[in-house]
Amino acid sequence: MRILIDVLMQYRFVQANTVTLVLEAAQMPGQEVVHADLDLGPAQISRIAGDSDVGQRIWARVPAGDMQLRYRAEVNVTRQSVPLSGLRAMQLHEICAEAAPYIRPSRYCQSDKFVAFVDKRFGHLAGGDKVAAIRDWIEANLSYVPGSSDSDTNVLETFAGRQGVCRDYAHLFCAMVRAAQIPARAVSAYGPDVVPQDFHALAEVWLEDGWHLVDPTGMCAPDAVAVIAVGRDAYDIAFMESQAPAGFLYQQVYVTRS
Repeated sequence: MRILIDVLMQYRFVQANTVTLVLEAAQMPGQEVVHADLDLGPAQISRIAGDSDVGQRIWARVPAGDMQLRYRAEVNVTRQSVPLSGLRAMQLHEICAEAAPYIRPSRYCQSDKFVAFVDKRFGHLAGGDKVAAIRDWIEANLSYVPGSSDSDTNVLETFAGRQGVCRDYAHLFCAMVRAAQIPARAVSAYGPDVVPQDFHALAEVWLEDGWHLVDPTGMCAPDAVAVIAVGRDAYDIAFMESQAPAGFLYQQVYVTRS
């Protein structure tokens, strides 16, 4: 599947500063960036590898005033949607160094608070069957409500309120899966089926043969998303961070099938 991405952003900065951007589709197994173009005007940019070597982070030194950004890309997605059912979860002593950091609690995914709930509700299941049941429970019990959370909302508030946006779904999913001693990490991506269109958050779980994409909102299948970055939670995959206050002027994310 070919996915076309078109991102327009405009922010105002009261002073010159360095902005971190994580918004370019990653060149990685399962997806090929056929063409990409990033226009940041007078900003000076450099790149470093993203977490777990997935994608890249951009350091953009921007002058005071308005930052105009346009990113366009064409991505050929070749990964397959693999059923989770029947996949084996690794024992703790079998978990590799790549997956190990994603089994612990993090800033927005307090997985240690969900051990009792996960054991009681999903303890009769194992491996991919348990992961699938957690995904289905979250999709069935949460309501997708734009504007119902903000950057400070943590997973305990999402669990209590039973509503949120994609980042909240991903956080709750990661927290519950980690509580079951299965590595899970947050993923930022572009998907043509995301409504409303925006940067999208989903998750990956480590089962017997590697990482598997899971979208607890139910919007996107693994074979229909272009991954941008991965991390412990939304703190690691935020599309923009700024040293100086950033004034929002305009933003549009438009993703389609080619």
